[in-house]
Amino acid sequence: MLGKKKKPVYIINGFLDSGKTDFFRYTMAQPYFQTKGCTLLIVCEEGENGYEETLLKKSRTVLEVIEEESDFTPAALMALEAKYDPERVLIEWNGMWNFRNLKLPKAWQLEQQITVIDTQTFSMYFTNMKSLLSDQLRASDLILFNRADGVEELPTYKRNVKAVNQKAEIIFEGMNGEIDVTLDEDLPYDLNADPIELNNFGFGNFYLDALDHVERYLGKRVRFFGMVMKPGGIPDGCFVPGRFVMTCCAQDIQVLGFACEYGDVTALQEKEWVEVTARVDKKEVEAYGGEGPFLVAESVKKAAAPKTEIIDFSNPNE
Repeated sequence: MLGKKKKPVYIINGFLDSGKTDFFRYTMAQPYFQTKGCTLLIVCEEGENGYEETLLKKSRTVLEVIEEESDFTPAALMALEAKYDPERVLIEWNGMWNFRNLKLPKAWQLEQQITVIDTQTFSMYFTNMKSLLSDQLRASDLILFNRADGVEELPTYKRNVKAVNQKAEIIFEGMNGEIDVTLDEDLPYDLNADPIELNNFGFGNFYLDALDHVERYLGKRVRFFGMVMKPGGIPDGCFVPGRFVMTCCAQDIQVLGFACEYGDVTALQEKEWVEVTARVDKKEVEAYGGEGPFLVAESVKKAAAPKTEIIDFSNPNE
């Protein structure tokens, strides 16, 4: 006998007055949102804007408020499940609560997580509450920056967020809709140089930008220092010259690097430092889960470890 289908859960998080309620209100008013069954909306903090009764009734949505983090438990959620038997669940999470403590009932399944950010206050939160914010960003499928008009640091903000979550879709919105922030002149290196010299911070920016815009690098040469790594999932005859990156704190250090084809891979020792000069291409790589940036080495020279082995992305002004 087949098990009962789990209830889909959609979570939106962000700090107070970031625009979470406005996002859900807009979504609930759309024709595609309508369903025959009941939608359970759980609100964990109440801002200036609320949910109108007419909207709740029209969208067949019941609203429950959980004001204390200690009350947000699987048992409490299952009590709401028994009370309403919803078709789906929306959760407006309190940005000041520890997202790592969020636990859903086994009968529920997280379908999508969205983080909404007020662009005007992002730098303050990223500097002073980076751990809380990073926890929100890390598992999000969509990260929406609203109120982005007139903010010059948008490319920097995008790189800050990409360092925490490389796979999320990032959107900046102003009064007139989406804002494009992919400006060549905002990169910390010269795209017309041959080769493009990548220092510590430059390597991190190259990695994140190439994930989104590999076409601007195709055929170009890059030079950088990296640590030799040979993980699974990369083609034979390849290694990964990578760098350690800290996105929030020491517990969040991760490795960034692209697969690199090299004719003498066997001569390279794991974890030794090398200077790589390579041409940028793109290729299907198992470790990527699809097509992505791919390096073809022209030269790989043994090198001393750089003075700063860990690239720090935790400071938006770095």
